[in-house]
Amino acid sequence: MTRGTHSLRWRLVRRLIALQAALLGLVLALVVGLLWASGSLMALESEDAVFDALREAVVRDAGGGLAVRATSALAAVRASAPDLWFVVRDAQGHAVSEGDVPPEYARIGGALDAIGQARLGWNLGDPARPTAHVRRIDTPAGTVHAMTGPGGAIPLRRVVVALLTVLATLVLPAGLVMALATLVATPLVVRRGLAGLDRAAADAARVDVARRGTRLSTTDVPVEAMPLVDAVNDALDRLDEGHARQRRFLADAAHELRTPIAILQTRIEAGAAKPRLLEDVARLANLAGQLLDLQRLDERVEAFSAIDLAELARGVAAEMAPLAITAGYGIAVEVDGPVRVDGDRAALERALTNLVQNAIRHGGGRGTIGLHVHAGGTLDVTDEGDGVPAEQRERIFEPFHRAHPDARGAGLGLHLVRETLRHHGGRVDVVDAASGGACFRMSFPRPEPG
Repeated sequence: MTRGTHSLRWRLVRRLIALQAALLGLVLALVVGLLWASGSLMALESEDAVFDALREAVVRDAGGGLAVRATSALAAVRASAPDLWFVVRDAQGHAVSEGDVPPEYARIGGALDAIGQARLGWNLGDPARPTAHVRRIDTPAGTVHAMTGPGGAIPLRRVVVALLTVLATLVLPAGLVMALATLVATPLVVRRGLAGLDRAAADAARVDVARRGTRLSTTDVPVEAMPLVDAVNDALDRLDEGHARQRRFLADAAHELRTPIAILQTRIEAGAAKPRLLEDVARLANLAGQLLDLQRLDERVEAFSAIDLAELARGVAAEMAPLAITAGYGIAVEVDGPVRVDGDRAALERALTNLVQNAIRHGGGRGTIGLHVHAGGTLDVTDEGDGVPAEQRERIFEPFHRAHPDARGAGLGLHLVRETLRHHGGRVDVVDAASGGACFRMSFPRPEPG
């Protein structure tokens, strides 16, 4: 993994663990809150301090009755609860009390002697009603029943001890089990969820120029990653198609070069006249130039500029006029209006020249070759020959294709025209000319009025 990159798997694991830890913490906080609110589950009650103090303070007096001696614990309770009251009874009916006992509980007497522990007066409908807590406790005077109302504030030490007890006995074990399950299960779940991407990555590692046809597996790939996998597979399809097209092109180029070289070698050995040799050399030079033009199209860095199509058409017509007149044609330029396009001027000049040369070669040696610039951003090259059969109108743009087997050209001119227009975002089509011949139409995107 290179510097600056991150593992998606571990990023998901960390985030899921963090989320689950946060949820676990929230659950623990809720549990502790509920335990705190329910008091009895944590054995934290304000009366506890009173009962603990009475366990040491209740003794027998000289007559065998009950008495309360002064202790530091009882003094602390009295200080924290100025309204403290309690009633202590034994099984023999002896009793001792302190504070203002609510009338509701002063008349109870020994009615609760058989009860080990009870809460009295808890009525949500009447929050002003006094409450009491009854508990059987062991004291120096023996086992007695003590009843008291709410005591003072619960000491912080007891809160901490009770909280730690609950955490250690209930919350912590549950939290450890949940944390362990999270740490173990989350990576496994994420790993299984990304297994499809692992297979796709393994397929990508096997992609090689010598192993064309390899595609990334889409089995179990998450739907969020499917567009990326599909895009990579589409790109591999285009690369394979381009590679196959390139191989065919190289094979055809080798064949096309072999033939004129063999002819030239034969004529040299036979002592052919200089004009014939120069013609063969010119044919080789033209083929080499067209191959270089195709290579330059593939490697060209776009540096387009505004081009006036009318000016371009007039310039090419002026250059090609001597050749067209010599071959028996007239040449004419018609412009509906100035149209400007963005493009590579030199490449478009070569493309338009190839179309005019094609018209000279296949126009039947008669009539006029026309260059017509339309305001809609098209440029037509027409002749008055026999035209192009409908079944040939796509094939003639293939590299090294010749409409006539005995033609002397390499079959690259029209292919160059199509690739040049494609490079400019346009296209070239063959339609019927009004004169009955062929019409090659160059169409450009987004033309601008001159």
